[in-house]
Amino acid sequence: MAGALNLAPPPIFAPFSRRTVRPKTLFSIRASPSSSSSSSSGSPENQGSSSSPSSSWTFAPPPNFKAPEPKRFGVRPDKAWDIFGASLALFFRFGTGVFASGYSVTLVPKDEFPPGQYALDFNDYKVKETSKLGPRPEKPIEIYEFESCPFCRKVRELIAVLDIDVLFYPCPRNGPNFRPKVAQIGGKQQFPYMVDPNTGVSMYESDDIIKYLVGKYGDGNVPIMLSLGLLTTITAGLALSGRAGKGSTYSPAKLPPKPLEIWAYEGSPFCKYVREVLVELELPHLQRSCSRGSPKRQILYEKVGHFQVPYLQDPNTGVEMFESAEIVEYIRATYAIQ
Repeated sequence: MAGALNLAPPPIFAPFSRRTVRPKTLFSIRASPSSSSSSSSGSPENQGSSSSPSSSWTFAPPPNFKAPEPKRFGVRPDKAWDIFGASLALFFRFGTGVFASGYSVTLVPKDEFPPGQYALDFNDYKVKETSKLGPRPEKPIEIYEFESCPFCRKVRELIAVLDIDVLFYPCPRNGPNFRPKVAQIGGKQQFPYMVDPNTGVSMYESDDIIKYLVGKYGDGNVPIMLSLGLLTTITAGLALSGRAGKGSTYSPAKLPPKPLEIWAYEGSPFCKYVREVLVELELPHLQRSCSRGSPKRQILYEKVGHFQVPYLQDPNTGVEMFESAEIVEYIRATYAIQ
């Protein structure tokens, strides 16, 4: 059974041959480990983009924009069905993509817990979450994919388990920028497609990508829910059923000079709702993975005094904000071409 989705032609579960290649040209928007130092190694004109050049656009927050106050455990009433549909994945995938590798919890009395540390509250205790992670990549892994592809979902789930940061290049249907680039640098339009700038390795096929990443940045063992062959692929497809193809098709948008940065993880329905619009608008984004047990939860906690995801940082406008519904509205107002 294949581990990639080739959209021309269907059916989506047809087998594909393995192809591992090295990129001929590394191009486009590049992200360093810090969003503040992210830079473009080429203008959109040089990337072969059919979008309007970013130099012809101005990027600023919407008029009278004010970042919302974070509201814990709340769903905006008009978005309840969106979040419910995105939550179905938790059932079909048994929570894969929620917990980091080696996840464990410890109950610590509140009066014994160090101040300034992130933890959940449980009666008179703090729930300390930890994980056992492998080597960390120096540079973010680069993945070309789109939200409603079951093979891409498998790789995104592993990204959450390994807790590694990834620079996503969205490739929605009819996307003018990164979908053609995959064919240019890899030889065909098939997804997901991974480039590891730390080793020079690039490859198609979700199962091969998963094996590579667990071998390089994990403990070498593929999580059980990602090792069941056809059953994994079927349940990954069912996990997407609640969103009816959201995150599949390109909507015209302004290509920004720098990738957006989002703190998120695959298992969160709130994060899924935001990622769908990032993919539809073909906006490159650096995802700071922070599944349960991730040490990056403490980093975000120290940064803003609060942990909640998704959390968006936009280096093109300086906006930083919580709240999925408002993030989606901000992204559309700032980048969508009406």
